[in-house]
Amino acid sequence: MVAFEHPHPHGALAPTAHLELPFFDDAHRALANGLGAWAREQRVDESDDRAACKEWVQRLGAAGWLRYCVPEAHGGALPALDSRALVILRETLAYHSPLADFAFAMQGLGSGAITLAGTPAQQARYLPAVASGEKIAAFALSEPDAGSDVAAMALRATQTPTGWQLHGQKTWISNGGMADFYLVFAKTDPDAGARGISAFIADADAPGLDASEHIQVMAPHPLATLTFTDCHVSSDALVGSVNGGFKLAMQTLDIFRASVAAAALGMARRAFSEAVAHAKTRKMFGQTLADFQLTQAKLGEMCALIDAAALLTYRAAWMRDSSSTSGAGTPAYTAAAASAKLTATENAQKVIDMALQMFGGRGVQVGQTIEHLYRDIRSLRIYEGASEVQLLILGKHALKA
Repeated sequence: MVAFEHPHPHGALAPTAHLELPFFDDAHRALANGLGAWAREQRVDESDDRAACKEWVQRLGAAGWLRYCVPEAHGGALPALDSRALVILRETLAYHSPLADFAFAMQGLGSGAITLAGTPAQQARYLPAVASGEKIAAFALSEPDAGSDVAAMALRATQTPTGWQLHGQKTWISNGGMADFYLVFAKTDPDAGARGISAFIADADAPGLDASEHIQVMAPHPLATLTFTDCHVSSDALVGSVNGGFKLAMQTLDIFRASVAAAALGMARRAFSEAVAHAKTRKMFGQTLADFQLTQAKLGEMCALIDAAALLTYRAAWMRDSSSTSGAGTPAYTAAAASAKLTATENAQKVIDMALQMFGGRGVQVGQTIEHLYRDIRSLRIYEGASEVQLLILGKHALKA
C-alpha cells in the first residue's frame, strides 16, 4: 500500500465541519487545515512497515508536526502538551494513513514520561531529538503476563553502585527493534505491587538489551519483544522518583487516551468517505447503490456513530486542556477519557465493518483502503486500555457518584 493515495475525488478530504465546534479555537483549526494540506501531498511506500515508520518519523519531524509531542521549552510547538492538538493531529493522520498516525503517536507516548518528570538533563538530551525526528521513542510497559494488570509486571530493576540492572522481558512494544530509546517500567520493590514500579530510560544500545524478536500482527506495525539480561543503565536513567513509575505511566497514558479515540475517529471518517463515494458511483439494477433506502439508512447509522464518537473525544480533550476542576487527573476527566476511548474505537469498528459490507467482495481484497482499515482498527480496541478496562473505569466512577 502507498499511503495518502485517493482513487476518487469524493474521498480526498476529511470532513472539517467538526472543527467549528466550540471545543476548538482558531489555532486548532489552522493546525488541522495545515496538516490536511501537507498530508495530501505525501506518498510513502508502506509495504515494509519498519522502513515506512522510520520515513514517517523523518517526514513528520522535518515538517514540524512532531513538535506537538513535546513542550515549547524543548523544541515543541506549544507551551505544554495540548490534548486538542494531539486529537486533531491523530484524527487527520489516521484518516490518511494509520501507520503515519502510529509513528506520530509513539513519539509522544514514548517521550511523555520525560516531559512530565524527566530531569533537565534528560529533557535536553531526548525531547528536542524527538521533536525533530532525530530519535525514535518507545514506551515499554506490557509484559508476557502483565497487560491490563500492570501491577503484575515481573521485570526487575536492581540498584548497583553505578546505576541499575534490568532483568526480564517486555512484549508488544511498539517501535521495538527500531527505537533509539525505550521508556521502561520495572519493579524496584517486587513486594509492593503497583507502588513498587519505577521508570527508566534504556538506550537501544544498552548492554544486555535484545530487541531482535519482532512480532507480526494482522495490520503491519513494528512490534517486538524486549529481553533484558542484566541490562545496565546509569544512575541518571531513572525518570521521576523511585517507586513512582506506576503513577507516571498512568499520567502518560492519560494524556494520550483521548488521542487514541481520535485515531479511531479518523479511520471511521475515512471509511465513511470511501463508502459514500462508492455508493454514489456503484451501478446496480439500473441505478446507483446510493439510490437504495437500505444504503441510505446504513450511511445514516454510520453518521450517528461517528458524531457520537467525535463529541465524546473532543469533550475529553477539552476537559484535559481546561484549567477547571474537570481538568487532567480528576475522576471526571478519567471517566470522560474512558468513555471517549471506548465509544470511538467500538463505533469505528462498526462503521468500518458496514463500509466494507457495502463494497462487497472488493472490500476484502488485499490492498483496498477498506480492507486495510478493517485490519488497522482492530487493535485500537485493545491497546492503551482494552474496552473492558474502560467499562470497568466507567462502572466504578458511576458507583462513586
